[in-house]
Amino acid sequence: MNFLRGVMGGQTAGPQPSGAETIQKLCDRVASSTLLEDRRGAVRALKSLSKKYRMEVGTQAMDHLINILQTDRSDSEILGYALDTLYNVISNDEEEEQDESEDENAQKQADDLATQFTEKFIEDPEHITLVLTLLEEFDFHVRWPGVKLLTALLKTQGVQVQGIILVSPMGVSRLMDLLADSREVIRNDGLLLLQQLTKGNAAIQKIVAFENAFERLLDIITEEGSSDGGIVVEDCLLLLLNLLKNNSSNQNFFKEGSYIQRMKPWFEVGDDNSGWSAQKVTNLHLMLQLVRVMVSPVNSPGATASCQKCMYQCGLLQQLCTILMATGVPADILTETINTVSEVIRGSQVNQDYFASVNAPSNPPRPAIVVLLMSMVNERQPFVLRCAVLYCFQCFLCKNQKGQGEIVATLLPSTIDANSISAGQLLCGGLFSTDSLSNWCAAVALAHALQDNLTQKEQLLRVQLATSLGKPPVSLLQQCTNILSQGDKIVRRGSKVQTRVGLLMLLCTWISNCPIAVTHFLHNQDNVPFLTAQISENLGEDERLVQGLCALLLGICIFYNDNSLENYTKEKLKQLIEKRIGKENFVEKLGFITKHELYSRAALKPQPVFPSPEQMLFDHEFTRLVKDLEGLITKAVQKSSEEDKKEEEVKKTLEQHDNIVTQYKELIREQDAQIQELKEKVASMTTQTEQLQATVSQQQSQIQQHKDQYNLIKLKLGKENQSQSNNQGDSQVNGLQTEELSQLREELEELRRQQTLLQTQLSEKDALFDSLEVEALKNQVQSHLAEIGQLKTERLELLRRAEAASSSTAPPSDKSSDAAKAELESRLAAQTSEMERLKEGRSELEEQLASATSTVAILQTEKSKLQTEVQESKKEQDDLLMLLADQDQKIHSLKQKLKDLGETVEDEDDIDARDQTSDEEDEDED
Repeated sequence: MNFLRGVMGGQTAGPQPSGAETIQKLCDRVASSTLLEDRRGAVRALKSLSKKYRMEVGTQAMDHLINILQTDRSDSEILGYALDTLYNVISNDEEEEQDESEDENAQKQADDLATQFTEKFIEDPEHITLVLTLLEEFDFHVRWPGVKLLTALLKTQGVQVQGIILVSPMGVSRLMDLLADSREVIRNDGLLLLQQLTKGNAAIQKIVAFENAFERLLDIITEEGSSDGGIVVEDCLLLLLNLLKNNSSNQNFFKEGSYIQRMKPWFEVGDDNSGWSAQKVTNLHLMLQLVRVMVSPVNSPGATASCQKCMYQCGLLQQLCTILMATGVPADILTETINTVSEVIRGSQVNQDYFASVNAPSNPPRPAIVVLLMSMVNERQPFVLRCAVLYCFQCFLCKNQKGQGEIVATLLPSTIDANSISAGQLLCGGLFSTDSLSNWCAAVALAHALQDNLTQKEQLLRVQLATSLGKPPVSLLQQCTNILSQGDKIVRRGSKVQTRVGLLMLLCTWISNCPIAVTHFLHNQDNVPFLTAQISENLGEDERLVQGLCALLLGICIFYNDNSLENYTKEKLKQLIEKRIGKENFVEKLGFITKHELYSRAALKPQPVFPSPEQMLFDHEFTRLVKDLEGLITKAVQKSSEEDKKEEEVKKTLEQHDNIVTQYKELIREQDAQIQELKEKVASMTTQTEQLQATVSQQQSQIQQHKDQYNLIKLKLGKENQSQSNNQGDSQVNGLQTEELSQLREELEELRRQQTLLQTQLSEKDALFDSLEVEALKNQVQSHLAEIGQLKTERLELLRRAEAASSSTAPPSDKSSDAAKAELESRLAAQTSEMERLKEGRSELEEQLASATSTVAILQTEKSKLQTEVQESKKEQDDLLMLLADQDQKIHSLKQKLKDLGETVEDEDDIDARDQTSDEEDEDED
């Protein structure tokens, strides 16, 4: 302990040990002391020396400090000292370093030290796992320095530490627990730790998001006062940006979790917007960035559209428009709000329609679009604000043909209102003002009103401008070309490259893919000489871009020329280029556009972001137009007249070939329709045949039932007739009259004959049903169906071959094409004849089916007659049975009378027995 007192400031005699010696002794003390108190004191001393002697402590004591973390887990105080010491060694916080006067070399040495000690610490991944385990300790003196140590490690070697934490069991979950700590210091430093942890690592970002980070962060922002909160709100917003930016999975999770709706209260601003604190400006700026992350143009279109719809439905867009039109909002917040609204409405028709309906709180109310355009063409407004308004206008017109039509309509004579300022008037005013930036912005804005909209390009040709008193009005197209071509105005107004570039971009966008506009442009006799003169001159570096744009404009006049003007046909313009400029020189000048540095910058993203007004030369959509047209124009200019003629001939031949193929296609479609109709008829006939078969089967069953009933009646009548015969014999024996019985016997015989005749007729009808060729007819129908299917397959193959022939680039006039055409025609003729044969076969089938149907109808009629006769026979037999019963009753009464008179009368049983005996004797004799 005396040694420690000397180290910590006690006065001792003799020479003082150096810092390295003192640190070495303290390290030995930490390594060799058996008492916890001694080790604790030595570590505390190392902590006090770690800032001044960072190099020595890091080199000599790091291993000992790590060993303390592993062995002395039970003492929170020594753990806190060890973690603080490691943090001081590894951390490269500027506040902890020397003052600002230190030169760059000293700073670089400090950075190298931090990297060196961090690499040494993370050589063993278990050291990171050890620190993560210590974070589970609730003790403030352990948890807080552990958080700071991990943050310092991530700042220095973020990728390596992220990888270790990612594979560590429950590593990210332990760090997420810091947000739930009740001690604000630990929670706030935990936010800083998570910021470093989630930088550039999508896997960790997803884990943090699914650990309920969004819910916790939004709760903290609300608790801290949202936009009026302090630095903690800023840290939460920065962490949210890390989690959502360029991470589609987290963005979808954020939207599906209904967290977009919770952003709306952030943008509720009052009427008094004076005196915004710097922290509030920062917070609101980050909140707007968070909204833009969700609807960024670089996101997938589906995800962006979904978020845009959600922001409109929850009222977030309406809230942003309120800020847009509010007074007293700081300029940078207003600029960022305009950019945010731009991306919320970009490409979304519903949101664009709402934005078009927003009015500024002025008297009288003016549309928000008009108010913003007034700022864009006002040269006194800040440059970044004017760029933001231009971006907003571009996003409003993106994929919005309705909005484009409304903007162009404000320029047409029939819709101009002299009592109000319209968007079109502001754009024309900016287009011809003396401020080159206003010229450029207005030209680009007007070009976006024509983007991919042929109708509005033609409508804009109707716009007339009054240049001066006493002179007739000129068209807008003419006025743009006049400014470019008239020398005195070029010196005064258009000498700046920015103005001419803007007008040339507008003209190129306007006349591209619009032959009528090309004709209007070429109708001015001064335009083509001006363009050729500009292209052929040898000008400085600044003028090369203008030359390239002039070459592009002239190339568009060639490519989209409909040859309606005799003096400026495609061929004559190409001859003019060859004589005045030269094809190679023309192509070289055209290539100046894409080689320009600012062209590449503008092609990166839609938002116009430029460091200074002078560098504002290219528009993003225009770079896409150049990319599409450069190759086409180069090819069109370099073609000779003979090649053009050949190409025209090839086009005509291809058109003729396409017409032939089209005719074949129509014929095939008609035949396919006929095949389908035949197939449906065959299916209907098959169904009818099956129904007839079912009917025949049912009738056969009924006939069989009638046969069975007849046989039963026959058996019953046989027995009764035998009984009547015996009774008749007795009557004769007894001298009784049997005339009635004879008559009945004759009637019974007649009925038997009729029954036999009916049975024969039924047998003949059954044979006729069996011989009916319904099954053969069905087989024929199925065979024809198979032939029809085969024919349809051949038709489809022929259609594919015809389409392949139509898409071929080679002229069909050569021998192979003629042979293919002849083969197609022969196969079509063969298949047409086959179709006729099928039609005839179908007619035969229909006739056979009609014959079968009529035969079945006749059979059904005859069957009905037979059934009627059977019923009548049955009725007659019933009557006969009743007569027999009456006769039997009479015989019985006569027998009774004979018995009463004393006569001997045999019973029926005796007669039956006698008859049976006689029958047996006869059989024996036989």
